[in-house]
Amino acid sequence: KIEKPKPIKCGTFGATSLQQRYLATGDFGGNLNIWNLEAPEIPVYSVKGHKEIINSIDGVGGLGIGEGAPEIVTGSRDGTVKVWDPRQKDTPVANMEPVQGESKRDCWTVAFGNAYNQEERVVCAGYDNGDIKLFDLKTMSLRWETNIKNGVCSVEFDRKDVNMNKLVATSLEGKFHVFDMRTQHPTKGFASVSEKAQKSTIWQVRHLPQNRDIFMTSGGAGSLHLWKYEYPAQRSKKDSEGTEMGVAGSVSLLQNVTLSTQPISSLDWSPDKKGLCVCGAFDQTVRVLIVTKLNKV
Repeated sequence: KIEKPKPIKCGTFGATSLQQRYLATGDFGGNLNIWNLEAPEIPVYSVKGHKEIINSIDGVGGLGIGEGAPEIVTGSRDGTVKVWDPRQKDTPVANMEPVQGESKRDCWTVAFGNAYNQEERVVCAGYDNGDIKLFDLKTMSLRWETNIKNGVCSVEFDRKDVNMNKLVATSLEGKFHVFDMRTQHPTKGFASVSEKAQKSTIWQVRHLPQNRDIFMTSGGAGSLHLWKYEYPAQRSKKDSEGTEMGVAGSVSLLQNVTLSTQPISSLDWSPDKKGLCVCGAFDQTVRVLIVTKLNKV
């Protein structure tokens, strides 16, 4: 048990090796800290990363997930998304902020993807007004943006370490969107399918590590929903001008369960034991669950 003066909002092990097990955290004061849990008194890396609370954090390059540098991305209420390399002190290696004249939006969620070789890497960010932005870290440019008309609570690629395949975004109003990230049309962007899962907020989405077409969403009504994505017969087609565009698949509900009267705000799968997962809810309870028959879906 470790206690710190500032409340911690988010954390990740994603930028370090299993041997190192450094925990990167974002706190209410806008600080990014990296802790060695064996000696947690003083952070091994610390930076005042943002002017306001860090809402979301993700790591890549560690744990054997993703090629390239061990980077951390933070998204904050101050409207900025920053990428950090712990080997570089004080300044981010990338900073995505609103352009001049554009109003700053509260960034609620960030995720790495496309880290399949040393050069490629993207960051996806979701905002309180429904904006989703895809930043290409190779070209340091905004690659794509869309709006799902509702606060974006969680975004996750089905895998961080493969050529971009699918992205799921969940929203405040109980809807989630699955984007096929293989084919980007110059004007229409990525094809997507949306599903109304429930009436309440979908707090988080997590893909099953052993099967990237199965994912779980956690909801404001204290429920978990298990989904399967079905690919269409052809994932791309040509439009009237002969340009490739993606074709969205469909989503089916495999199972759902209500565990709490309070929102389930976080969940994660075990990378080793298929079907083992853990979730935390507003009723201050941590629940460990096992999902069976996943090899039959």
